[in-house]
Amino acid sequence: MKGSDVFIEGVCKSFGDFKVLNDVSLTIKKGEFFSLLGPSGCGKTTLLRIIAGFEHPDKGTLTFDGDDVLSLPPNKRQTNTVFQNYALFPHLTVFENVAFSPRLKKIPNDQIKSKVNEYLHLVRLEGHANKKPNQLSGGQKQRVAIARALINEPRVLLLDEPLSALDAKLRQHMLIELDRIHDEIGITFIYVTHDQQEALSVSDRLAVMNQGDILQVGSPHEIYESPATDFVARFIGDTNLFDGTIVKAEKIDVQGDMEYMAELDIPELGIVKVTSVDEVRVGQLVSFTIRPEKIVISKEKPATKREDINLFSGTVDEPIYSGFQTKFYVYASEGRSGQANEKTLLRVIKQHANYSDEGPDIRWKDKVYLSWSALDGYIVEVKS
Repeated sequence: MKGSDVFIEGVCKSFGDFKVLNDVSLTIKKGEFFSLLGPSGCGKTTLLRIIAGFEHPDKGTLTFDGDDVLSLPPNKRQTNTVFQNYALFPHLTVFENVAFSPRLKKIPNDQIKSKVNEYLHLVRLEGHANKKPNQLSGGQKQRVAIARALINEPRVLLLDEPLSALDAKLRQHMLIELDRIHDEIGITFIYVTHDQQEALSVSDRLAVMNQGDILQVGSPHEIYESPATDFVARFIGDTNLFDGTIVKAEKIDVQGDMEYMAELDIPELGIVKVTSVDEVRVGQLVSFTIRPEKIVISKEKPATKREDINLFSGTVDEPIYSGFQTKFYVYASEGRSGQANEKTLLRVIKQHANYSDEGPDIRWKDKVYLSWSALDGYIVEVKS
């Protein structure tokens, strides 16, 4: 593996009275594609700039493969950064842009030519070597910037919102390209983005940040399916989130593992069944989440007799058809009061795998049934 382990511990950074990073600690593994994900102003770019050497923390440690690098300038850290605005030299050709750094290092011309051609091949720009940046598309410019960064053979490649200037389809294509390049060269990638889908698509692991704190670190599957906080649940994808009180909890055996089957009293819905791998107790106030795609919507009442199924009725407020799926906004009819002004809006997503799927046949004002398994809901956090 050519990359470096990156170890960050207790890093703090303030600009004046504004605290940007609060005691941040992270371990990024050698060769990992690791993403820093969060909204604007959460501190992710500042953390990336500290790793690059463009900013210095107020306190904390930063090591590559166990070696302290905080005292090293950016050009001595074996890192390179790819910026969202490409930062190409407009008067130089693609070849000359990529060759710029090796020429500064006085590498012989024959070696420069060989290396530039190697990296242009890696980013699939062999036929564009003599073009100027203004003759390239946005995606091509970004690939030139990546080749220019990689030709220095860094152990850590830092990518600061590299795709934000591209349109949606080109972003998807470039994500595939980035993943392919990472797989081919095997170095550590640290990727900053505010786009959840980007981070989920390419990351081995990711850290979700907000207001200078790291809220959760894990694989895309862990972050999406098992969010650690209300913020993570809301920020990663779409979800339905409620507060409820545990009114019943008992241990059960789920495929050889002991879990808790709990019942929550959610004022907006009523009693909801959910399983939890963590211990829960009667009387605790918790946050509960259920993803829209986990909910089954139907006009007919499901015939299931399974005890772990949650079942509610409701009225469709708005169906939004988008070809491969329909998103329904449904007012649940259940609830502690049963009064219309306390009904709650649930988001439901139905995927359309076949032409005959009935999604579009469920229409505005239709009475429907919503159901999901206790295994598909999740207790996000215990509040008391």
